[in-house]
Amino acid sequence: MGDNPLMPISVLLVDDQPLLRTGFRMILEGQPEISVVGEASDGYGALASARRLLPDVVLMDIRMPGRDGIAATRDILDWAKEAGQRVRVLVLTTFDLDEYVVEALRAGASGFLLKDVPPDELVTAIRVVAEGAAIVAPTVTRRLLDRFAARLPSARPAPAPAVDRLTEREREVLRLLARGLSNAEIAERLFVSETTVKTHVGNVLTKLGLRDRVQAVVHAYETGVVRPGEDD
Repeated sequence: MGDNPLMPISVLLVDDQPLLRTGFRMILEGQPEISVVGEASDGYGALASARRLLPDVVLMDIRMPGRDGIAATRDILDWAKEAGQRVRVLVLTTFDLDEYVVEALRAGASGFLLKDVPPDELVTAIRVVAEGAAIVAPTVTRRLLDRFAARLPSARPAPAPAVDRLTEREREVLRLLARGLSNAEIAERLFVSETTVKTHVGNVLTKLGLRDRVQAVVHAYETGVVRPGEDD
């Protein structure tokens, strides 16, 4: 899709099951603004295809033999960053409370979907991710991290140095963001306008070098700004 709104969103399908790839292709090719440009059956093929086809969105299965979707997500996004390419990854999973999802989000995925997602939600998610937003609600990310954060290489007793760049108010916004609050809820909690909250959120993402709110939630857990299971 790039910067031209008239160009269709190019999608690369990655799944080790041909039947699932065929099903997703049928759904997506019925949309005039989406073009399926290729398929891959494992992580190695995913990276090779992404480098060759430059898709806007990679629809990535997490669990695959060989190189799995987590490693492939990291490979693709690392390559895209170095090459100056704009590629987003949307991962697919069978279970919503899946530790693999946490690792995929940490690797840079823009969100996740269940494999039995309704067709209209799949299409909407691809559109949203292609525009640069994340489709995982922070509350869902919080549930995942509360359950699996103990296995992450985080649990630092003090926040990482990057967090020190935040003002006291920005750190407070990050903490509330990580607890799953929306901009409107944060504004109500802090007695400020929603526009002010949006400004703070933007500053947090910029200072920490994060792409979206989901990455902010993961970062807050990894750096000890919030801890699993703690109350607001």
